[in-house]
Amino acid sequence: MAEQLTKLESSVYHYLLDFTAENTYQPSIRDIGKQFKIKSTKTVSDLLQSLAKKGYIERDPARSRGVNLLGFGAALRTQPVPFYGKIHAGEPALLPEHRSGFITIDRRFVPSDEVFFLKVKGDSMVGRCINDGDYVMVNPRQEPHDNDIVAARLGEEAAVKTYSRRNGTVVLEAANPADRDIPVQASTDFGILGVICGVFRPGFDANQGGNSIPS
Repeated sequence: MAEQLTKLESSVYHYLLDFTAENTYQPSIRDIGKQFKIKSTKTVSDLLQSLAKKGYIERDPARSRGVNLLGFGAALRTQPVPFYGKIHAGEPALLPEHRSGFITIDRRFVPSDEVFFLKVKGDSMVGRCINDGDYVMVNPRQEPHDNDIVAARLGEEAAVKTYSRRNGTVVLEAANPADRDIPVQASTDFGILGVICGVFRPGFDANQGGNSIPS
């Protein structure tokens, strides 16, 4: 998953998004420095390099405004949220080459810059109002508690289930009587990808690509 941004990096990233949407061109390094009262152009350049390293932008060192805002949709106060179609075993579980695209969301509904989308396959969570074909927004910064809906990694597979602990054992519970719960054994290659913080249900199949994540 994307590396967590510092508070300043997050502010600069949002400034890049909003400035570009409002002006149709990107801010210069001097514009960014002026906005955040940073006198050193090298400090600004280092901030942009960190955003690039963490996967939020791409840079063209040959151009003074050479920043590509990955997934940018040109609407003010929105944020592109990456959509992953495949999970990698181990850490990091989400790799850039497995990113299938972006879904642009009003920033009011984005709890952290590190959120991402997965697509659900199956009906094991219908009792929690998550259906086959839904896109779930996952917040990796939120710690799971009993009865939270989580996205979990089991080897190279991911599952959307209700998180619970029984006698010290993590159990991934289905919300459909026809499906089984999954007790996580000590030997299981397992990890919590994050807590589900939103569900997007399109009214049609846009056939965006990428694999669905079993619920």
